[in-house]
Amino acid sequence: MENVHLAPEEEEDDLYTGYNDYNPTFDSEDLHNDMGFQQAVKTSYGRRPPMTAKYPGTAIGGRPIGTAYGSRMPIGTAIGRPMTGAVQDGAARPMTAVRAAGYSSSLAKGSAFDPLGQSKGPAPPLETKNDDTPEEKIKIMEKKVNDLIEESCLAHARGDLQQSLEKAKEAGRKERALVRQREQTGTADHINLDLTYSVLFNLANQYASNDMYTEALNTYQVIVKNKMFNNAGRLKVNMANIYFKQKNYTKAIKFYRMALDQISNAHNAMRIKIMQNIGVVFIHMGQYSDAITSFEYIMSESPNIKTGFNLILCYYAIGDRERMKKSFQKLISVPLGIDDEDKYIPPNDDPHANMVIEAIKNDKLHQMERERKDLAEKYIMTSAKLIAPAIESSFAPGFDWCVDIVKGSQYVELANDLEINKAITYLRQRDFKQAVETLKMFEKKDSRVKSAAATNLSFLYFLEKDYDQADRYAELAMSADRYNPAALINKGNTEFVKEDYEKASEFYKEALHNDSSCTEGLYNLGLTYKRLVRLEEALDCFHKLHAILRNSAQVMYQLASLYEMLEDPHQAIEWLMQLTSVTPTDAQVLAKLGDLYDNEGDKSQAFQYFYESYRYFPSNISVIEWLGAYYIDTQFCEKAIQYFERATLIQPAQVKWQLMVASCYRRSGNYQKALETYKDIHRRFPENVECLRFLVRLCTDMGLKEVQDYASKLKKVEKMKEIREQRVRSGRESSARSRREGSAGSDSGQSNHGTSAKGERLSAKLKTLPGSNEPYEASAQQEIDASYVDPLGPQIQRPKTAAKKLNEEDEFADEELGDDLLPE
Repeated sequence: MENVHLAPEEEEDDLYTGYNDYNPTFDSEDLHNDMGFQQAVKTSYGRRPPMTAKYPGTAIGGRPIGTAYGSRMPIGTAIGRPMTGAVQDGAARPMTAVRAAGYSSSLAKGSAFDPLGQSKGPAPPLETKNDDTPEEKIKIMEKKVNDLIEESCLAHARGDLQQSLEKAKEAGRKERALVRQREQTGTADHINLDLTYSVLFNLANQYASNDMYTEALNTYQVIVKNKMFNNAGRLKVNMANIYFKQKNYTKAIKFYRMALDQISNAHNAMRIKIMQNIGVVFIHMGQYSDAITSFEYIMSESPNIKTGFNLILCYYAIGDRERMKKSFQKLISVPLGIDDEDKYIPPNDDPHANMVIEAIKNDKLHQMERERKDLAEKYIMTSAKLIAPAIESSFAPGFDWCVDIVKGSQYVELANDLEINKAITYLRQRDFKQAVETLKMFEKKDSRVKSAAATNLSFLYFLEKDYDQADRYAELAMSADRYNPAALINKGNTEFVKEDYEKASEFYKEALHNDSSCTEGLYNLGLTYKRLVRLEEALDCFHKLHAILRNSAQVMYQLASLYEMLEDPHQAIEWLMQLTSVTPTDAQVLAKLGDLYDNEGDKSQAFQYFYESYRYFPSNISVIEWLGAYYIDTQFCEKAIQYFERATLIQPAQVKWQLMVASCYRRSGNYQKALETYKDIHRRFPENVECLRFLVRLCTDMGLKEVQDYASKLKKVEKMKEIREQRVRSGRESSARSRREGSAGSDSGQSNHGTSAKGERLSAKLKTLPGSNEPYEASAQQEIDASYVDPLGPQIQRPKTAAKKLNEEDEFADEELGDDLLPE
């Protein structure tokens, strides 16, 4: 208090005197005329010279003020405003709201302008981080554990399940080491429970993904039994899923219900999903009534398409017609929660709106909406096809009821598809008349439905070989929808049948232009080029088709056939070998391989494939004939007998097979058996000259008394043969000698069926029976007809019709039908 000096009382004046007076210092309108102010603005330090004149009228005027430091100074500034602080050590306290921060009167005494305090030198360096402290080590280990969990999840997303499991195990090991370190440092109370939960949960998931169900269940049990983890009871859903995969349905339901009890009603969506899982498990157990209870609850609380479809399946399983109808009505009334497609139609007058709609037309949200709608339509169509035959006495009234219900719903466009499926059902029942009548109802519908119906009608008439009607409806389908590839293929098929291959190829090309993935069009185009002997182009078509249909037996066969036509047997054999990997039991393919190896001179490989063909199909005469000839050529006549006996059973009216059996007995030295066989042949074919000649020869060599009898019969038969030949000659006066010989040969007993010029194929040639003046071993050569029969059936060269197979169990010949005609 000794430094505080109060003003004397006698000097006190009225403190409020002069406050209403106007001070010209604050007159901003005259600043541009104030030379001092203008000079202060223009100078570098912003100082202005002191004012000499004193402006009167303030409350304090020029009287001294007592400060805390005891000095009394008259207060008067350059502008007449009083100072708010005192002077200490030559530095004046800055004035408020007059000068900028950092400016002070000490500048007048030589101090530098340094508002940021840079004159004090550089800042001291930051303290180095010490990684040796226990807390820092723990943080580093936690980061490593989190990184391992992330790597495990990324490996699982890539499909590398083994790597993801290894990373999850490593994360578990490091997390346990982290816990031990915390316990050693005395910070066990700060254990990161979220990190422990993440490690265990990821490890259990990876065990389940690698089908290590026992380890996954044990890991989930560790999480569920730990009371420190919040909401761990939800993981019982995952445990129930594992029990479901193990087909332990009882435990699966138990854990689903335990999870359901631990989830509050606030999470209704989760509860609905668990209820749906419970219903699916009951279906697998065959407890349809319990499944119906779960599904009915879901449909009343939060209906969805999948649950509605499952409910229909349950009622179908128990045969409840009325409930099936009610469930179908519930199914089609389920809201999808998607926008109308009209939203994506751009207006013509607003370019900004057009740009926005173009941007969102194919975004992820619209794709999701389309997928949801397609799934709903699939379930509705499947449900209708399933219950239509069951809800009424026959399927036709059932389909009609479903169509009526669908027409009154948001899926009105499905009604026409149901009508077409009704026609397809008639086709499966082989009721073509009703199918045609049903399809003809669509002739006056809109273009899309009319095109589909006309395509089906064209296909039906094509199968019935009514090619005019098939062509008519193919034209109708094309006029309704020129971009319908199935209609174009059917039109091309009708031209193919008319042998107008150039025109047919044009329609096939147009179908491929409209739909580059149309395999039927590409296949038929290849067949057309093959008929036009444009083999390189046909080969190109089938190579493209093979790139799309890697395991198609038809395509591989066509490639082999084309290479054979191009005289490249090695490539043909290679493609047939690939074909045998797809259809290893196709006897015709094996026979064709044998024929190709025979042409190449590889008799052992040819025999192997012919023998395999005989094993799978022992009724192929050409294969039997080749095998018999092979054994005769290799001097194993006894083994050839079984094959010719098989041929005798297949063609009992052909005498040549029985003659070959007798010849084999004779060649093997079993003359008694040969004699008995010839006698049996003579009883069945008494006019066969070759049989009588061998009977005469054998009886003579064996000294039998029947020789005279057979000799007289032989003379009578030869005489009758001469008479017939004379009648033929008299009827053909202008015929040549070669023709008469051919006619005589044709009456000689049906044993000679044509000769061949392939002289070196001994293994594929049979020896005909010797003449009357020839020794036993002398014979003319006759070629075996080992021509290949198409493994795809006799209609392989007929183009495939653009239609779906009517029966999945049909043979290759039926697989010529395409996949585009009948709707999905």
